[in-house]
Amino acid sequence: MLEQKHNIKAWIYLLPALVLLVVFTFYPIVNAFILVFMEGYRYIDGTWTGWTLTGNIRYVLNSQLFWDAMRNTLVIVFVSVPISVIISLFIAVWLNSIKRLQGTFQTIFFLPYVTNSIAIGMAFAVIFNRDFGLFNLILGLFSIDPINWVGTGASWGRAMTALMVFIVWNGLAFKIIVFLSGLQSIDKQYYDAARIDSASKRRVFLKITVPLLSPMIAFITITSFIGAFKEYTAVVGMFGENLNPGGGGRNMMITIVGLVYESLGQVYPGATSEAAAAAIILFFMTLLLTLFNMYISKKRVHY
Repeated sequence: MLEQKHNIKAWIYLLPALVLLVVFTFYPIVNAFILVFMEGYRYIDGTWTGWTLTGNIRYVLNSQLFWDAMRNTLVIVFVSVPISVIISLFIAVWLNSIKRLQGTFQTIFFLPYVTNSIAIGMAFAVIFNRDFGLFNLILGLFSIDPINWVGTGASWGRAMTALMVFIVWNGLAFKIIVFLSGLQSIDKQYYDAARIDSASKRRVFLKITVPLLSPMIAFITITSFIGAFKEYTAVVGMFGENLNPGGGGRNMMITIVGLVYESLGQVYPGATSEAAAAAIILFFMTLLLTLFNMYISKKRVHY
């Protein structure tokens, strides 16, 4: 009887969180799967002309815009995530090794995490401006001519390079804080033993820090990959709602999430189902990569 009361109390405590998960997570996912099979669905009146098994998915896969979005998304995922994880790990190790002004440096590195991404993106667009941007001013000190990073007519490669710098920098804050918490929980006896054995800093880092920090590294890597697949606000912040340098044309820097929003903004029948199809493709891509990372983590992570 007492155990039953405890179970009821537990469910009561969990109920608010469960309601939020059902309304804002599970229902949208289930609804997206249903929309994928609806043909000619109209969001305004909720009507559709019939059912289709693969029609909406084939339409998305046959769209050049989808493959442009796929290219941009994969570049963001497989370039920004490894770079940001490695840089944040080294910064965290450095911060953990200093004593004076450690709290000040932690605050400085954490500031981007509590700042609006679009606002920071707009600031980076100014930093990479061809005529008066800070980045080109620095290049000018080395006698390098100004480069058109984010202005009208900028090439895809230059625009993507500027975007990568922003995304990597913007993602450091959370990773550094997590790594710092992991570093501070490592028993100092391991480092004392290594010091007695005159182990080099490189060997201490590779043989002690990285293995003992591997659960944090796995967590950061998986969550960073998931976040990179959903990247959209950074692109809007730097290139505006047209997702193109300088506002010229449309969608050169579009991501899959941007494609979903683009489709949802259309009013023709079937646009919502096409957006759902793109979202489901993104869902399975993220799921497969997450499962792969978890499989690798089982062999590499030391708990």
